[in-house]
Amino acid sequence: MGYFLETLFGGLMSGMLYALVGLGFVLIFKASGVFNFAQGAMVLVAALSMARFSSWIPEWLGFESMLLANILAFVVSAVLMCIVAILIERFVLRHLVNQEATTLLMATLGISYFLDGAGQTLFGSSVYSIDVGMPKDPAFILDSMFEGGVLINLEDLTAAAISAALVVVLALFFQYTTTGRALRAVADDHQAAQSIGIPLNRIWIIVWAVAGIVALVAGIIWGSKFGVQFTLSTAALRALPVVILGGLTSVPGAIIGGLIIGVGEKLSEAYLGPFLGGGIEIWFAYVLALVFLLFRPQGLFGEKIIDRV
Repeated sequence: MGYFLETLFGGLMSGMLYALVGLGFVLIFKASGVFNFAQGAMVLVAALSMARFSSWIPEWLGFESMLLANILAFVVSAVLMCIVAILIERFVLRHLVNQEATTLLMATLGISYFLDGAGQTLFGSSVYSIDVGMPKDPAFILDSMFEGGVLINLEDLTAAAISAALVVVLALFFQYTTTGRALRAVADDHQAAQSIGIPLNRIWIIVWAVAGIVALVAGIIWGSKFGVQFTLSTAALRALPVVILGGLTSVPGAIIGGLIIGVGEKLSEAYLGPFLGGGIEIWFAYVLALVFLLFRPQGLFGEKIIDRV
């Protein structure tokens, strides 16, 4: 039972991180009705910015406090992601208002390649580390219930708590704020939203900026765990099955989808891996997403895509 709980907890914590990355896809889709292939590149650029500025700022200002360096680096990186959002709206999206979804999709592919190249030009192509003080040592819990207790990774637990808090904030933002309702209106129908006075350009800036902040938090967590390298942009695409499973239009769906995939990966690897030769964790999420595409393409909580394009 203890091993099962360890595997379950590990899956839930991984699932929250998947959900956090998946939220970036959902945010853009809710605002523009198009799948954002640039989300992985946004995670990469945000993580690179955090890693490099946390190293550069102490050198520039002449102090040694790691806490202050991380705070300032986070602020600078958040501002950078907002600037990226403004530039994307100004030079790309503004010229594609009311265009077909396919056109917007291709635009996000172009944005992705541009961000990958710009990140390498600005921050270099080496592997960088992010140290924000997340605990690295494992810990034992439930000692009184199970012999030897249940081993959990405190870094994963901290990452899951941060992800959960951000998810709750975003869910409340979409549900109860005027801007959040405006975002949903824009996602439903660009022309109708414009006809009632919703400024499409401003909404797109806001949603890309929010997606950038989400990418920054995800990039910090991924970078703290695995380091920051250019494969991060493709690693972030592991969240693709999350939004397919939960639904491209649903913030709660991204959460549930992330948890299901995180737990499913860990349990299948632990209990089926020995019989199937291992490696299930690599392809499990994509097979599950394929099943949903065949039998329920809108996901668990999403709307039918055909009704939106």
